Amino acid sequence: MITIRQEESKDYQQVFQLTEEAFREMEHSDHQEQFLVEKLRKSDAFIPELSLVAEDENGTIAGHILFTKIKIINDQESFDSLALAPVSVKPEFQNQGIGAKLILQGHHIAKELGYESVILIGHEKYYPRFGYKKTSNFGISFPFDIPEENGMAVELVKDGLNNKKGVVKYPQEFGID
Repeated sequence: MITIRQEESKDYQQVFQLTEEAFREMEHSDHQEQFLVEKLRKSDAFIPELSLVAEDENGTIAGHILFTKIKIINDQESFDSLALAPVSVKPEFQNQGIGAKLILQGHHIAKELGYESVILIGHEKYYPRFGYKKTSNFGISFPFDIPEENGMAVELVKDGLNNKKGVVKYPQEFGID
Protein backbone atom coordinates (compact mmCIF):
# COMPACT_ATOMS: atom_id res chain seq x y z
CA MET A 1 0.00 0.00 0.00
CA ILE A 2 1.69 3.19 -1.21
CA THR A 3 0.46 6.70 -0.46
CA ILE A 4 1.54 9.71 -2.54
CA ARG A 5 1.71 12.97 -0.59
CA GLN A 6 3.47 16.32 -0.61
CA GLU A 7 7.00 16.21 0.76
CA GLU A 8 7.48 17.86 4.17
CA SER A 9 10.66 19.22 5.75
CA LYS A 10 10.79 16.19 8.07
CA ASP A 11 11.22 14.03 4.94
CA TYR A 12 14.31 15.80 3.60
CA GLN A 13 16.92 13.45 5.08
CA GLN A 14 15.09 10.29 3.95
CA VAL A 15 14.62 11.80 0.47
CA PHE A 16 18.33 12.70 0.30
CA GLN A 17 19.30 9.10 1.15
CA LEU A 18 16.79 7.45 -1.17
CA THR A 19 17.80 9.73 -4.08
CA GLU A 20 21.46 8.86 -3.55
CA GLU A 21 20.60 5.14 -3.40
CA ALA A 22 18.31 5.30 -6.45
CA PHE A 23 21.03 6.76 -8.68
CA ARG A 24 24.09 5.01 -7.20
CA GLU A 25 24.22 2.26 -9.86
CA MET A 26 22.97 4.33 -12.81
CA GLU A 27 25.55 4.72 -15.55
CA HIS A 28 23.94 7.87 -17.05
CA SER A 29 24.09 9.74 -13.74
CA ASP A 30 26.54 12.25 -12.30
CA HIS A 31 25.49 10.91 -8.86
CA GLN A 32 24.67 14.44 -7.71
CA GLU A 33 20.85 14.21 -7.92
CA GLN A 34 20.41 14.34 -4.13
CA PHE A 35 22.31 17.66 -4.03
CA LEU A 36 20.27 19.00 -6.95
CA VAL A 37 17.06 18.32 -5.01
CA GLU A 38 18.45 20.26 -2.02
CA LYS A 39 19.44 23.21 -4.22
CA LEU A 40 16.11 23.27 -6.06
CA ARG A 41 14.13 23.28 -2.78
CA LYS A 42 15.81 26.61 -1.94
CA SER A 43 15.26 28.13 -5.40
CA ASP A 44 12.57 30.33 -6.94
CA ALA A 45 11.80 27.40 -9.27
CA PHE A 46 10.59 25.22 -6.36
CA ILE A 47 6.87 24.42 -6.16
CA PRO A 48 6.16 22.72 -2.80
CA GLU A 49 2.98 21.06 -4.13
CA LEU A 50 5.08 19.34 -6.82
CA SER A 51 7.66 17.78 -4.52
CA LEU A 52 5.99 14.46 -3.81
CA VAL A 53 6.90 11.36 -1.85
CA ALA A 54 5.62 7.80 -2.06
CA GLU A 55 5.27 6.36 1.41
CA ASP A 56 4.53 2.77 2.39
CA GLU A 57 2.21 1.74 5.24
CA ASN A 58 5.18 1.73 7.66
CA GLY A 59 6.05 5.36 6.93
CA THR A 60 9.09 4.46 4.83
CA ILE A 61 9.62 6.84 1.94
CA ALA A 62 9.99 4.60 -1.11
CA GLY A 63 10.12 7.29 -3.79
CA HIS A 64 10.29 11.00 -4.56
CA ILE A 65 9.58 13.17 -7.56
CA LEU A 66 10.26 16.83 -8.17
CA PHE A 67 8.80 19.15 -10.79
CA THR A 68 10.30 22.66 -10.97
CA LYS A 69 9.59 25.77 -13.01
CA ILE A 70 11.42 26.22 -16.30
CA LYS A 71 10.96 28.43 -19.35
CA ILE A 72 10.93 27.77 -23.07
CA ILE A 73 12.52 30.79 -24.71
CA ASN A 74 12.83 31.99 -28.30
CA ASP A 75 13.76 35.33 -29.84
CA GLN A 76 10.28 36.79 -29.33
CA GLU A 77 8.66 34.99 -26.41
CA SER A 78 9.03 33.04 -23.18
CA PHE A 79 6.69 30.27 -22.06
CA ASP A 80 6.26 28.62 -18.65
CA SER A 81 6.71 24.88 -18.31
CA LEU A 82 7.95 22.34 -15.77
CA ALA A 83 11.01 20.14 -15.56
CA LEU A 84 10.56 16.64 -14.18
CA ALA A 85 13.86 15.93 -12.43
CA PRO A 86 14.60 13.76 -10.67
CA VAL A 87 12.26 10.88 -10.04
CA SER A 88 13.81 8.51 -7.50
CA VAL A 89 12.69 5.14 -6.17
CA LYS A 90 14.62 3.20 -3.55
CA PRO A 91 16.21 0.13 -5.17
CA GLU A 92 14.18 -2.34 -3.11
CA PHE A 93 10.94 -0.65 -4.24
CA GLN A 94 11.82 -0.36 -7.95
CA ASN A 95 9.76 -2.09 -10.65
CA GLN A 96 6.59 -1.94 -8.52
CA GLY A 97 4.92 1.00 -10.28
CA ILE A 98 5.89 3.61 -7.68
CA GLY A 99 7.63 5.85 -10.22
CA ALA A 100 4.54 5.68 -12.42
CA LYS A 101 2.26 6.66 -9.51
CA LEU A 102 4.52 9.63 -8.69
CA ILE A 103 4.59 10.79 -12.33
CA LEU A 104 0.83 10.50 -12.82
CA GLN A 105 0.00 12.23 -9.51
CA GLY A 106 2.54 14.95 -10.35
CA HIS A 107 0.91 15.49 -13.76
CA HIS A 108 -2.50 15.72 -12.10
CA ILE A 109 -1.37 18.32 -9.54
CA ALA A 110 0.60 20.30 -12.14
CA LYS A 111 -2.48 20.52 -14.35
CA GLU A 112 -4.59 21.64 -11.37
CA LEU A 113 -2.00 24.35 -10.67
CA GLY A 114 -2.39 25.61 -14.24
CA TYR A 115 0.74 24.18 -15.86
CA GLU A 116 0.32 23.04 -19.45
CA SER A 117 3.46 20.96 -20.09
CA VAL A 118 6.36 19.05 -18.60
CA ILE A 119 9.81 18.57 -20.11
CA LEU A 120 12.39 15.99 -19.14
CA ILE A 121 15.54 14.20 -20.15
CA GLY A 122 15.03 10.51 -19.64
CA HIS A 123 14.84 6.97 -20.90
CA GLU A 124 13.18 6.80 -24.31
CA LYS A 125 11.49 3.49 -23.53
CA TYR A 126 10.02 4.49 -20.14
CA TYR A 127 8.43 7.92 -20.47
CA PRO A 128 6.35 7.53 -23.66
CA ARG A 129 3.86 5.39 -21.69
CA PHE A 130 2.94 8.63 -19.86
CA GLY A 131 2.37 10.53 -23.11
CA TYR A 132 5.88 11.95 -23.50
CA LYS A 133 7.07 12.63 -27.03
CA LYS A 134 10.39 13.91 -28.37
CA THR A 135 10.78 17.64 -27.75
CA SER A 136 11.92 17.95 -31.37
CA ASN A 137 8.28 17.16 -32.35
CA PHE A 138 7.31 20.45 -30.68
CA GLY A 139 10.23 22.55 -31.91
CA ILE A 140 11.83 22.56 -28.45
CA SER A 141 15.54 22.04 -27.91
CA PHE A 142 17.99 21.98 -25.02
CA PRO A 143 20.93 24.31 -24.29
CA PHE A 144 23.31 21.33 -24.50
CA ASP A 145 23.68 18.22 -26.65
CA ILE A 146 21.66 15.15 -25.79
CA PRO A 147 20.48 12.25 -27.94
CA GLU A 148 17.25 13.41 -29.59
CA GLU A 149 15.21 10.49 -28.24
CA ASN A 150 16.05 11.39 -24.60
CA GLY A 151 14.61 14.92 -24.64
CA MET A 152 10.86 14.59 -24.10
CA ALA A 153 7.79 16.65 -23.33
CA VAL A 154 4.16 16.00 -22.49
CA GLU A 155 1.20 18.30 -22.93
CA LEU A 156 -0.91 18.30 -19.76
CA VAL A 157 -3.71 20.07 -21.63
CA LYS A 158 -4.73 19.89 -25.28
CA ASP A 159 -2.24 21.87 -27.38
CA GLY A 160 -0.25 22.78 -24.24
CA LEU A 161 2.89 23.17 -26.36
CA ASN A 162 1.24 24.40 -29.54
CA ASN A 163 3.41 27.19 -31.02
CA LYS A 164 5.69 27.21 -27.96
CA LYS A 165 8.94 26.63 -29.79
CA GLY A 166 12.30 27.50 -28.31
CA VAL A 167 15.14 26.44 -26.06
CA VAL A 168 14.62 25.13 -22.53
CA LYS A 169 15.95 27.55 -19.90
CA TYR A 170 16.72 25.77 -16.64
CA PRO A 171 17.03 27.43 -13.23
CA GLN A 172 20.65 28.19 -12.33
CA GLU A 173 20.55 25.45 -9.68
CA PHE A 174 20.76 22.87 -12.47
CA GLY A 175 24.24 24.22 -13.27
CA ILE A 176 23.44 24.64 -16.98
CA ASP A 177 24.36 27.86 -18.72
